[in-house]
Amino acid sequence: MTSRFRHLSRRAFLRESALLTAGLASGVGGTRQNPHRTGIVTRPLLDVTSLEKFVDPLPIPSVIGPSGRKPHPEHPSSSIPYYRVPLRAMTAKIHRDVQPTNVWTYGRSVPGPTFEVRRGEPALVEWSNELPAAHFLPIDTNVHGAEASQPAVRVVTHLHGGRVPAKSDGYPEDWRPTGKSVTYFYPNDQEAAHLWYHDHALGITRLNIYAGLFGNYFLRDDFEDGLNLPKGPYEIPLTLCDRFFDREGQLYYPVSPDPKSPWVPEVFGQSILVNGKLFPYVEVRPRKYRFRLLNAANGRFFHLALSNGQTLHQIGTDLGLLPAPVELKTLAIAPAERADVIVDFADHADERIVLTNDISPVMQFRVAKTGAPDTNSLPSTLRTLTSIAESDAVNTRILTLGEKDDRNTNPLMMLLNNARWHDPVTENPKLNSVEIWSFLNFTDDSHPIHLHMVRFQLLDRRQFVPEYYYRGGKIVYINAPVPPTPNEAGWKDTIPAHSGMVTRIIVKFDGFTGRYVWHCHLLEHEDNEMMRPFDIVAP
Repeated sequence: MTSRFRHLSRRAFLRESALLTAGLASGVGGTRQNPHRTGIVTRPLLDVTSLEKFVDPLPIPSVIGPSGRKPHPEHPSSSIPYYRVPLRAMTAKIHRDVQPTNVWTYGRSVPGPTFEVRRGEPALVEWSNELPAAHFLPIDTNVHGAEASQPAVRVVTHLHGGRVPAKSDGYPEDWRPTGKSVTYFYPNDQEAAHLWYHDHALGITRLNIYAGLFGNYFLRDDFEDGLNLPKGPYEIPLTLCDRFFDREGQLYYPVSPDPKSPWVPEVFGQSILVNGKLFPYVEVRPRKYRFRLLNAANGRFFHLALSNGQTLHQIGTDLGLLPAPVELKTLAIAPAERADVIVDFADHADERIVLTNDISPVMQFRVAKTGAPDTNSLPSTLRTLTSIAESDAVNTRILTLGEKDDRNTNPLMMLLNNARWHDPVTENPKLNSVEIWSFLNFTDDSHPIHLHMVRFQLLDRRQFVPEYYYRGGKIVYINAPVPPTPNEAGWKDTIPAHSGMVTRIIVKFDGFTGRYVWHCHLLEHEDNEMMRPFDIVAP
């Protein structure tokens, strides 16, 4: 295994290696087979190897503007910006030579429109469900929250990374059917960060995001402005996801061999899209650029590098700037994680540079012969990070990550702390308290764990012996704790908990009281019981 264990379990790592050797993974053509016990059924897929690469320019999602102003929900005498975002069924061109694909969108594109907001300037956003009444992807009615008695099309939008009141967080049961809308209040009172929004409807999140329901939300502040980082045309969002497409260019979501229970434990598509395009190119000048990367895949961990071996400088993670830039040759990014990266093309005029995922091409940078004057900076120091002291923690929670493999029940369930979604709440931290959460991973997968509303810091990871915990509830470690890698040593809201390890995070539960959720961000797992509510209670 390489650093950060490649963010893959032993099983997944071996599977990926075998598929890469066969030319069936990471954006190469072919029909994927999944060795999980439930299997995967596929149909003839689009052969992406037959498509000409780098013929489509990289789309840049439009920036949404407010529709007007409405009264502040807490101070009705004042007004704040109001946005309205319709959710619609549309078609999109994923490649010049592929016919239009049916998708679901926020606004008119996948990803949806980009929000540009400033700290201290709150906003109201109305999310309006204008989707058809029927879903075009396979719903498993055995999955909790997706029973046949529920409307097939249900949506609720979560602002991922947002410190927002519970009633505006996008609680999975707070969905709206077709023809209904909900207006959420976003205080925007947190440090500059790359947030993102996506559907979070109970039991069908994996399908709604797969269909296209996600977009970027950039929160700015004066401190970030003062760093003179690349901006405007020199700051580019890169939202990556993987998908299956059939030979007609339509989205295909794989299913199990059991038609009564189509859920599958994970989905790794054979096509990688950037901002909704296959193999796009972007024209850049020989100067510094800031790329805001988001992994919006259902389950794939990306390992990104530049074909010329050039260094990347990561300056930020999920919830803001790192203390200092981190030099990388390869960037590993798990589902739902974000990475803020500077690339300097100054010494690469008139070159063609390919962004790769493992061995596969993802997109191309076409560097011009001449460049615009570069007055932007890559500071040696960024934002001061005050570490939360372990001594500040008033509670340490031991939380297990496991799966229920009962051959008499289908589908297999992924569980947090051996509890289901509807079991009584067991995590109830007090507002403004500090806690340490230790995730014990008994599975073969690496699970990106996301906590709503709060930010946290990674303390360490450490291998342990699962058998001792099974027998007597005792944690026996194999070796010394592994500290965060330099590019993990910032504020996080999503962290990979690796197989066979105890992953410890430290959290201050400041913000708001109310009910939120924590879950695995492998969407197939999240939809099938690997999500739990937690209550932030008054002190």
